[in-house]
Amino acid sequence: MIQNRSEGAPLLRVQDLQVQFPIRSSFLRKEIGRVRAVNGISFDIAQGQIMGLVGESGCGKTTAGRAVLGLTPPTGGRVLFDGADASQLRGEGQGDLRRQMQLVYQDPYASLNPRLTVGQAIAEPIRFHRLRASPAEIRDRRDELMGLVGLNPEFASRYPHEFSGGQRQRIGIARALAVEPRFLVCDEAVSALDVSVQAQIINLLQDLRDRLGLTYLFIAHGLAVVKHISDRVAIMYMGRIVESAATDALYAHPRHPYTRALLSAAPIPDPDLERDRRRIVLKGDLPSPLSTPSGCPFASRCPMAVAHCRETEPPLQEKVPGHMVACWRADEVAHEMRADIPG
Repeated sequence: MIQNRSEGAPLLRVQDLQVQFPIRSSFLRKEIGRVRAVNGISFDIAQGQIMGLVGESGCGKTTAGRAVLGLTPPTGGRVLFDGADASQLRGEGQGDLRRQMQLVYQDPYASLNPRLTVGQAIAEPIRFHRLRASPAEIRDRRDELMGLVGLNPEFASRYPHEFSGGQRQRIGIARALAVEPRFLVCDEAVSALDVSVQAQIINLLQDLRDRLGLTYLFIAHGLAVVKHISDRVAIMYMGRIVESAATDALYAHPRHPYTRALLSAAPIPDPDLERDRRRIVLKGDLPSPLSTPSGCPFASRCPMAVAHCRETEPPLQEKVPGHMVACWRADEVAHEMRADIPG
């Protein structure tokens, strides 16, 4: 196991990251507005740590993950990897950084070339980055990677359509590992899989973290999956991080009304607890990303909102050590009964 994951300088540091997309008119392509997909988020991930990034569809979490990797150009802020500013690197330095940061896609079938065998797909990045010299060494490395993710190397000559969804996700993980990265962004990496297969892939990712010393940003829309893999969890809403804490602390003592609503929607395996608990149903519509209202972006749907919430946006503050919350009423949330929150 990786020890002292939270100690020392973080491997990844995101500072005030912003991503905006211009909206242009059909006439003369004039810019008429901007979508603020990611609106000034900051977080650190220590070496060997798994951070979960959670939120409903459209909150900006996938865009944030792509911006961290440089696949979507940020419009503001900085991404520091092992102390180096990703935006300032050029040439060989930028290429080396990109090799150390890889993406595991949501849809493993769409991310694989159907004309390539899985062996060719895994060997391609090894050959491109010249990580092995001879064809025999490349083939040995390919077989090693397939075994590492639980696939029989004898299947290297097969094509993606001959594999199940879970097997294709293992192929995608093996391909990401082919360039020997230190950091992986897992973008909804298990959401398209059956529940039993989800557990297998999560166990695989944890095992790879411990064996290879990997660091993950694990993006998901459900808190139930994130609970079992993450060391720390950040909750996104309307392009902002509204709460961030160690996993156990966030699930046991949520301090933001939105986090409580997400947790109340997570199923509980105990039928008695599931029957008796109170669900929090959010009312109102999600604000438009084109015209974000003043004050807290969650105020229009929050059951605890007061006038001050609608007038002034709350900053992300540390309420207790390691627990960050952007809510004016976080203390009241913390003291309310939590019978509706899964244990």
